[in-house]
Amino acid sequence: MTGTPALDWLFGLQRFGMRPGLERARALLVATGLPAPGTRVVLVAGTNGKGTVTRLVASALTAAGHRTGSFFSPHLERVGERARVDGAEATDEEMEAAVAAVRPAAERLGCTFFEVVTAAALHRFGAAAAKWAVMEVGLGGRFDATNALEPELSVVTGVALDHQAVLGDTVAAIAREKAGVLRPGRLAVTGARGEALDVVAAEATAVGAPLLALGRDFDVTVAAAGWDGLALTVEGDLPGLPLALRSPLVGRHQARNVAVAAATALALGVAPQVVRTAFARTAWPGRLERLDLDRAWVLDGAHNPEAAEALAAALDDLGAPVGALVVGVSADKDLLGVLRPLARVARTVVATRSSLRGAPPGAVAAAALRAGAAAVREAPDAAAALRLARQLARAGEAVLVAGSLFLVGEARSLLLGAAPEGRERWQ
Repeated sequence: MTGTPALDWLFGLQRFGMRPGLERARALLVATGLPAPGTRVVLVAGTNGKGTVTRLVASALTAAGHRTGSFFSPHLERVGERARVDGAEATDEEMEAAVAAVRPAAERLGCTFFEVVTAAALHRFGAAAAKWAVMEVGLGGRFDATNALEPELSVVTGVALDHQAVLGDTVAAIAREKAGVLRPGRLAVTGARGEALDVVAAEATAVGAPLLALGRDFDVTVAAAGWDGLALTVEGDLPGLPLALRSPLVGRHQARNVAVAAATALALGVAPQVVRTAFARTAWPGRLERLDLDRAWVLDGAHNPEAAEALAAALDDLGAPVGALVVGVSADKDLLGVLRPLARVARTVVATRSSLRGAPPGAVAAAALRAGAAAVREAPDAAAALRLARQLARAGEAVLVAGSLFLVGEARSLLLGAAPEGRERWQ
């Protein structure tokens, strides 16, 4: 891609990998004067659902009349999705300018891809005069670059096994890392359950953070769930509850995320009727998204076993027959754990590569066979996989694309006739 030297440099940083730690991120924020003075920050950590909660909370703040920036990672189709202001993604020109602005300090400090893109998003928010920054945590929490910020409220959506090589090989260890976003005297909200909730609650007590927990302080009841979304009620003794909500998000598993986001928005002072209006119009591409084109295409970035189980359960609940599953999984993921629930919902599996960091199609295919898939084919890339899946799926059957947001994003662009971003990315 030409004419974007700062973005070219940014994406080139991926080859240096991830280096958890806050020293560089803190130094970068000091050097660049970020975030802008007066910016109020919300941090959203968790294994699954953190992007959904970030989007909903930001939508509620915008609907309440607050200029709001929201940061997401990774992006689905375009890098500007990482730095939204009032829901609108940044243009390539805006992202180029934001990365260029923080690049001199980042180069001097030897910052990573994620540290730079975090600072670039904050620069974009400052340029747009956003007063709120709702930030999706990238990896873990304690040592993630976003944790160099000082939030006035922190969220831990839920905890499951993922990124074990970095975060620890037990749910308790991972929960402890996620809870690193909590702050003394600052409210926290969580959707964690079981052992993970015990750890988050203990960490909250240790740091002196008041904690609102789903299933303990508030709860959610689903009245209806279909392809048109959810009807649910969030209940509890918190101000603004009970609150009946509708959401275009698909899948009963999203009800917990909606409830956590609702409790968060109410705690930030958003009026219940504003939360209701905002949530009713907030969708989330690439998360159990159905595209009715030449056939039904279902896109979901399920990339770990818990997310794959939730996706399979949702498809069963929705009664959606899947003729072909196009799947690609990053090489550091639990391939068998992801494929075991997904293989059972599809008549045929098309294994492909999700990104440069993705497992080879052959490895994905082998895992699919071990997971019990009845028929498995291979394709070298997303475009070839979509062509093959289109041929394999019968009339009335959907094609499911899952296993990686990188794959889902590329597939979405191809299906909708948009030019893919054209950059190799795996962060």
